[in-house]
Amino acid sequence: MDLKSAVSVSASGLRAQSLRMRVIAENLANQSSVAQTPGGDPYRRRVATFAAEVDRATGATKVSVKGVATDKSAFQRVYQPGNPAADARGYVNMPNVNGLVETADLKAAQRSYEANLSAIEAAKGMTMRTIDLLK
Repeated sequence: MDLKSAVSVSASGLRAQSLRMRVIAENLANQSSVAQTPGGDPYRRRVATFAAEVDRATGATKVSVKGVATDKSAFQRVYQPGNPAADARGYVNMPNVNGLVETADLKAAQRSYEANLSAIEAAKGMTMRTIDLLK
């Protein structure tokens, strides 16, 4: 794999993990957001999805963003009769966001981002050493 392909693959990984971290941050920010209307649905967790994509020019496999999907898991129901979002029985639908899961996902995305960044730095270092040898 040449330098351009290596950097291109790592750059696609950086873009993918950057999007993943933004989506996770949005989930964390909305983990307590309830519905605007009584008995309505609150914020629904979002998940970034990716796919492998072959670059025809270089033959390298890159990461492409497939989209951002919503998590269809059930909402947690909490008894809070004084809450304006409560239904007739006093229950409030809470978002299907688990802060611990989101934090673990964020850490994994951060590690992946750092790994892609390290790969770019390594490719840059090898290129610089090659140039130094050719002098």
